[in-house]
Amino acid sequence: MRGAHSLARNDRDAARPAFDVEKVRADFPILRVMAHGKPLVYLDNAATSQNPRQVIEAESNYYATSNSNVHRGIHYLSERATSAFEASRDKARDFLHARDRAEVIFVRGTTEAINLVANSFVRPGLRAGDEVLISTMEHHSNIVPWQLACEATGAKLRVVPINEAGEIILSEFERLLGPRTRFVSLVHVSNALGTVNPVKQMIAMAHAQGVPVLLDGAQAAPHVVLDVQDLGCDFYAFSGHKAYAPTGIGILYGRREHLEKMPPYQGGGDMIRSVSFEKTTYNDLPHRFEAGTPNVGGAVGLGAAIDYMNEIGREAVEKHEAGLLAYATEKLSAVPKLRIVGTAKHKVAVVSFLIDSIHPHDMGTILDLEGIAIRAGHHCTQPLMQRFGIAATARASFGCYNTKEEIDALVAGLDKVLEVFA
Repeated sequence: MRGAHSLARNDRDAARPAFDVEKVRADFPILRVMAHGKPLVYLDNAATSQNPRQVIEAESNYYATSNSNVHRGIHYLSERATSAFEASRDKARDFLHARDRAEVIFVRGTTEAINLVANSFVRPGLRAGDEVLISTMEHHSNIVPWQLACEATGAKLRVVPINEAGEIILSEFERLLGPRTRFVSLVHVSNALGTVNPVKQMIAMAHAQGVPVLLDGAQAAPHVVLDVQDLGCDFYAFSGHKAYAPTGIGILYGRREHLEKMPPYQGGGDMIRSVSFEKTTYNDLPHRFEAGTPNVGGAVGLGAAIDYMNEIGREAVEKHEAGLLAYATEKLSAVPKLRIVGTAKHKVAVVSFLIDSIHPHDMGTILDLEGIAIRAGHHCTQPLMQRFGIAATARASFGCYNTKEEIDALVAGLDKVLEVFA
C-alpha cells in the first residue's frame, strides 16, 4: 500500500511545475500588509502560519453557501456541510497516509489531541509506580497533560535528556525504556530548536518493549512529508493553524485498535447512538470522540490547506525551506556576538538565537519597528530553556512563502539592534 501511495505522489510531483516562491507569496494576502510603515517580513511561522487565499475563500464560501450543523439534518444545507466536513477528513487521512478514515479525529488542535489520549487511553490504565516517558524538548502541551495523569494515579514522569546540540540522547532513551514504561509521548520536530527527532527509530525501540507512542506533530506537519504507517506511531497529532489552515482545528490520528478500546473523552451530541437516563450507548469511530457541534468551517479550511500544500508540492517546500535554513544559519552566524541555540544535524527551518546580553524581547521590539515579526520568549518550553541555562531566545521560523531577501532583512534588523545596544 505504501509503495502505491509513494508512486502516486511521485507521479504528481513529476507533473508539477518547479517551485516558484514569488507565485506562492502572491497567494497570501497578509504578506502585502505594511507593518509600522515597512513591508511585513513574517518569520513567526512556528507559532502560527498565514493563510493562502484558497483557504480564506474556502472557509468564506462554506459560511456563504453551506453553513449548517453536520450529521443531524436531512435538509440541503446540512447535507452540503456534512459532505464538506467529511471530505476534509478524507484529505487529512491521505495527508497522514492513515489506513482508515475512522482513525482521523477532528480536534481543536494538538493540545486537545494530547489531552484526549492522556485522559482516554493512558490514564485509565496507569497505576502507582508506572512511568510515562517524554523528552527535555517537549512543548508544555506535551508535558502538563502527563503530569496531571501521573499526579492522579501515582505514576512517574520520566524525561529523556538532550545534548548540547539539542538532540535526544538515544542511549538514554533506550535506558529509560523499562518494564514500568507504559507510554511514550515525543515531539516529532522541536518548536524551539527545529530539531527533527529520529522518531521512527525511537518508535521501533518503544514497540520492542510493548510500549505505545504518541507523536506531537505540530511543527512537523507543515514541513515534512508524513506517513504514519511508515513511522509506526500509535497516535499522531497536529494543528491546522501551523499548516496554513485556520485556528481552532486540528487532527488526532489513532490506530483503530486503540481507538476502539478507548472511552469517550467528552460527552454530548453526536458522540452517542442512544441516550436514556439509565444508559447511553456511544457512536462509532471517529464520531465517538467528536462531541458537540464541530468547527465545520475550520475543518473545511484545513482541507483546503491540505489541498494547497499538495498543489505546491510538499517535497518542493521541504527543499525550499532547507535552503532557507542553510542560508539563515550562515548569515546569522556572521552577526557579531550572536549564538544559535539548537544546532542539531537534522532540523527544519527554525533558528533560535541570542545576542550577548540583549534580551530577546528587546530584539523582538526593535525588529518589529522594522516590520520584521519574530518570536521572543521561552516558546512554551521552559524546561528546555532551563536545560540550556537561559530564560528565553529569539526565534525566526520560516514557511513556504519566505525568501532569502527576508533573511537579509532580518540580519539588517539585527545590525540595528546592535547599534541601539552599543
